Amino acid sequence: MRVTELNRDTAPEAVDAVFAGLSARSRYLRFHAPTPRMTASARRVLVDVDGQRHAAVCARIGGDPVGIARVIRTGERTAEIAVAVVDLWQRRGVGRRLLEELTAVAARMGVARLHGDVLPDNEAMLALARKVLPGVRLTRQIDTIELSYPLAWVTAGITDADLTDSLQVI
Repeated sequence: MRVTELNRDTAPEAVDAVFAGLSARSRYLRFHAPTPRMTASARRVLVDVDGQRHAAVCARIGGDPVGIARVIRTGERTAEIAVAVVDLWQRRGVGRRLLEELTAVAARMGVARLHGDVLPDNEAMLALARKVLPGVRLTRQIDTIELSYPLAWVTAGITDADLTDSLQVI
């Protein structure tokens, strides 16, 4: 598996291939709504990577895109993350590798806190976040589970107090 950062030239092909490899259920879990096809406006947003405001990494196996993880700034030091892995490659380490690479990209961008919304029945994403983002805080909202991760932990180390504070029943 090779993971590389996407740019405006490489993003369109990768976005189209990964979207095509997602089942209706995977699309629902990723986009939080039934998404039978990608709209032109959604595609424009997903391919508009600049490495500063919006960055994305792509996993390729044999040259074929099999997953994308993205980080989009939501504030000066905060960013939202999202991960999608084609169905044929789910639960085979692709998401883990993407999320690990994405944290490095986010750190390079100067992001201090990652966040995202996960549907409660997306157990695979919740498990992935717990594995890759030690001490991630998962907070139950009305329709989603909010993921929050202080990226500074990647370089600063995690204390017992940090872990205790992050344990919440969802």
